[in-house]
Amino acid sequence: MRPLLPGFALSAAVAVAAVLLEPVVRSATGGRYSLPGTVIALIIGMALHRIAAQPRFTPGMTFAVKKLLRWAIGLLGLRIALGDIFGLGIGTLVLMVVSMALTIVTGFWLAKRLGLSDGYGALAGAATAVCGASAALATTTVLPAYKNREADTAFTVVAANALSTIVMLAYPPLAILIGFDQTHTGIFLGATIHDMAQVVGAGYAISDPVGNVAVVVKLFRVFLLLPVVLAIAWWFMRQGAETGEAKVPVPVFALVFVALVVVNSVLPGIPAIAPIYAVIKGWLTLLSNAGLLIAIAALGLGTSLATILAIGWRHVAVMLGTTVVLLAAITAGLLVIQG
Repeated sequence: MRPLLPGFALSAAVAVAAVLLEPVVRSATGGRYSLPGTVIALIIGMALHRIAAQPRFTPGMTFAVKKLLRWAIGLLGLRIALGDIFGLGIGTLVLMVVSMALTIVTGFWLAKRLGLSDGYGALAGAATAVCGASAALATTTVLPAYKNREADTAFTVVAANALSTIVMLAYPPLAILIGFDQTHTGIFLGATIHDMAQVVGAGYAISDPVGNVAVVVKLFRVFLLLPVVLAIAWWFMRQGAETGEAKVPVPVFALVFVALVVVNSVLPGIPAIAPIYAVIKGWLTLLSNAGLLIAIAALGLGTSLATILAIGWRHVAVMLGTTVVLLAAITAGLLVIQG
């Protein structure tokens, strides 16, 4: 463990700094804008890249990005219950699955058309279709090694958050303009906004019922993180990509993810266990959040800001393209369902 300590401690310090700065940023803008801790951690990490480039920090940072990240993603299963998902109805579930698949395929297609790597296409497609930064971090664990993979991942995290903030403001009035009722407005917001925080902000800004539906829909997208990551890994394996991560048919974190979804669907309904489970779930959720934050801090520390700034308009175009495709697919589907 000793070789891991310097890099892990540096990553944890950046994560703590991000948590402390998050309310400062919110206060500085009068509460009008909140920059998520993940993005703050990423920015601080990239600013400290020259320090983190020292060899003694590498083992701990690698551990955070490759090992700790998987554990944190596995614990995301505690946020999802099967009953909430089934309550959405078959039509809504089918629409979301089809729209998400189309979005991911669009990411690959646009990346290829614009001369970018398939890896970036996978990152952009998954981040847009599933859950922003968490999906990008999960996807990068099964991508083949290629030049600028870390920079692509960091860019995807930042771009997903930026787009989420923009659409959080734009989509609620768009839903009203289209004429969606409360239920379909919640589905619309939960199915099209990238990150959970912005889904919550957009949904509850309209009403509590809209916010409740939006959160459940968003959680269903998070639930599909596992099949999305495995499908991407399978696709790269079919292409003959040589990567140790992608050769594992079912990663352990994926099994943990599914098991915890089942646990979270069963234990809250047992009166004798529910109070104890609620406490345990609270602590494990905190650990998951902390793990994700430390992992993304390590990702930032390992990413050169110069490399990020060198990324051109093609990367932006792919993210915008996947966002527009998801928006169009969900809107068209909901108009059909609503009649």
